[in-house]
Amino acid sequence: VQLQASGGGLVQAGGSLRLSCVASGRIFDTNIMGWYRQVPGKERERVASIQSSGVTYYADPVKGRFTISRDNGRNTIYLQMSRLKPEDTAVYYCNYRVGVSTGYWGQGTLVTVSS
Repeated sequence: VQLQASGGGLVQAGGSLRLSCVASGRIFDTNIMGWYRQVPGKERERVASIQSSGVTYYADPVKGRFTISRDNGRNTIYLQMSRLKPEDTAVYYCNYRVGVSTGYWGQGTLVTVSS
């Protein structure tokens, strides 16, 4: 499975960005895709995820500000990020997995939120 993420960039605090991630290769109908983020010196943390059924998960810091969605026909997920804060600055990684496996990672896209 290959994952191609896009949409990162520089934005002012309070602004919005939308990330996209396209999965290709051997894709199972039942899967979980999500977004993680990482800053230097810290562990990668899950931001949001969405199952192929549509069930979603959000980390507490992003609840009410970020929305994850998916287009199963295009094997694509999106992360709409609104009311961005400087602490949202990180490299965002797309993940695809089946069951409890670690899964696959995209190359990462940098999001920088200036104050």
